[in-house]
Amino acid sequence: MRRRTPPPPSPLPQRDGVDPVRVRLPIGDASATVRDHLVARFAAGAEVIDGLLEAGRIVDAAGRPVTRDMAYVPGMFVWFHRELPDEERVPFPIDVIYRDEHVVVADKPHFLATTPRGSHVAETALARLRRQLGTPTLGAAHRLDRLTAGLVMFTVRPEERGAYQSLFRDRRVAKEYEAVAPYDPALALPRTVRSRIVKERGVLAAREIEGEPNAISRVELLEHRGERARYRLTPSTGQTHQLRVHMSALGVPILGDPLYPAVTDPIASGDFRRPLQLLARVLEFTDPVTGREHRFVSPRVLRAWSSYDEWAAE
Repeated sequence: MRRRTPPPPSPLPQRDGVDPVRVRLPIGDASATVRDHLVARFAAGAEVIDGLLEAGRIVDAAGRPVTRDMAYVPGMFVWFHRELPDEERVPFPIDVIYRDEHVVVADKPHFLATTPRGSHVAETALARLRRQLGTPTLGAAHRLDRLTAGLVMFTVRPEERGAYQSLFRDRRVAKEYEAVAPYDPALALPRTVRSRIVKERGVLAAREIEGEPNAISRVELLEHRGERARYRLTPSTGQTHQLRVHMSALGVPILGDPLYPAVTDPIASGDFRRPLQLLARVLEFTDPVTGREHRFVSPRVLRAWSSYDEWAAE
């Protein structure tokens, strides 16, 4: 099998912990110039692209500015920094649980995205940790939903990232989550939920459909107080929103969930009230590089369990 040639290193440094955008000019494009391709490819429009070109902020592999009339060369790479959106700062710290020369395990707060995407760029766990630890090579081994708190693993060395990502891809990481949701005495637990979940691009909520199960979750009741309960959730698979979908399907949707069982109005920027009561509590795995056995546990406490009245009143 022919090995793919890795791209050249970026000639631009990170900015605020965020990597520059890398663009490879595809084979078969009919553009006459690099500028024409970028205008057609990006929604920012010709005015923004022209502004970047005139300022010398789009560069080639040697760091030389791309000119407006530079000819299109299939396979060529160019880099530039996107304009960072105005982001509301997530007013909660991200704590480092463990750090060595290979990995960083952090305890992510609610509302903080794991990696740059869409309107969340500099205000992400990855960008924050790069700045906080002074480690620009840091990369994410996996992701947590923005609304979910808890343990996330990052890699220190780019050449080792694939080995750690494969742990999650091959389901060699034992993960446990904790959730606060309504208590239903008629719901027989523990149980294993199996279903087929699909998440369509551009649609906020995932849904269950008929077919071969691709999502498996173990649901256990830890304790209950009146109408609320604390649950241990153990996923065997990693479909988008899997635990949230399964808890809703059982009739006990996770407290603070804006999508399940029904999509509510979008949360306004800067509104950090009533976070989703879902926590990635445990990560357990054998380090593929060092062979060490690791088990990490988040000390975070879900507020709807410890202080429900305060959480509900926020």
